[in-house]
Amino acid sequence: MADPRIIDVTLDERTILWRSADIEQERRIAIFDLIEENSFAPQRAYPDGYAGPYRVHLTVQEGRLGIEIKREDDSALETLILGLAAFRRPIRDYFAICDSYFQAIRSATPAQIETIDMARRGIHDDAARVLMERLEGKIAIDHPTARRLFTLICVLHIKA
Repeated sequence: MADPRIIDVTLDERTILWRSADIEQERRIAIFDLIEENSFAPQRAYPDGYAGPYRVHLTVQEGRLGIEIKREDDSALETLILGLAAFRRPIRDYFAICDSYFQAIRSATPAQIETIDMARRGIHDDAARVLMERLEGKIAIDHPTARRLFTLICVLHIKA
């Protein structure tokens, strides 16, 4: 029976040199929310008809995103490679707005925080749509899953 969802997601920690407490919290929330509710259906038919659930490992190497897809028993199914050029600006913009947001929640008025948060959500939504487009024909995902995966892609781009 098909079970098109992610049950575990890990990041290639070797590519992450440093992350602040705020970013670490974003990572934890994204992973928790992703595991709690997601839609993840690889479009390739696997030889034995396997249709989930999946374990996913995300890596970034040489400007490309690797999405390693594994069975529930952790055996490999496939690895998708996506170029990240389409995400460079959204990642940069997302980090900039997150910096503003994390500073604002410490000292700004609720109205100022809401304005920054709306901008942050807008960037996040746009990047999620780009991710869904890039995965079209490869993996079917819904918008909330794409948003959470984009957060994790951003975490993989943190440099000291």
